Amino acid sequence: MHECPGSAFIEGVNMCENHEIARNWSAYPAFDECVRFHGHACPGLATGYRVATAAMRTLGVSRPNDEELVCIAETDACGVDAVQVVTGCTAGKGNLIIEDYGKHAFSFFSRDSGKAIRVLIRNSGKQVRSAMDTLRKKVFSGTATPAEISRFQEMMQAATRSLLDAPEEDLLEIREIHEKPPGKARIFASVLCDLCGEPVAESKTRVVEGKRLCIPCANAQRDER
Repeated sequence: MHECPGSAFIEGVNMCENHEIARNWSAYPAFDECVRFHGHACPGLATGYRVATAAMRTLGVSRPNDEELVCIAETDACGVDAVQVVTGCTAGKGNLIIEDYGKHAFSFFSRDSGKAIRVLIRNSGKQVRSAMDTLRKKVFSGTATPAEISRFQEMMQAATRSLLDAPEEDLLEIREIHEKPPGKARIFASVLCDLCGEPVAESKTRVVEGKRLCIPCANAQRDER
């Protein structure tokens, strides 16, 4: 599901080129910050940026210090990085949960207000994506000519800019949901694996033949049977 061909083929998109967008989104981290975090600009990162800024505005929330805002991402693709930068929902804090269903959809929960929304990226630009997919296969396989690589890069840059400029109603479907937010992240004590001796969170251990093992050791024991 990842759309990025790698930093060798994508150049950054400077948000300063569009002053209207920069002014409207001044309350949020700039797209350039997402590019620096992700490594390069691409359409997937751009859609994640639009999702994140729309969610923050719709819920009327600011970037949280802890778990005041929670995101469930239904994809593990590039847009997740923009969500982390803009919303402060991160894997490390436990307020970013990835349930990879292969859908470009994100649910956001505000613990303070009790409000929640689901943001779905609309299926648009099929013809452009089809042409890009044809070139992408050649680029990834190493069979693309220099001219094709250049064309692919140009198309990716154009698609990224188009997604950043697109009217929100054409790009995103935002609806209120009435689900409860996931439970807060829990901190577990560490124990030593009875086989390798390395410390591991107790919740991640497995009991095999009376021994408490880390997952790799438990898997190795299972494979030896």
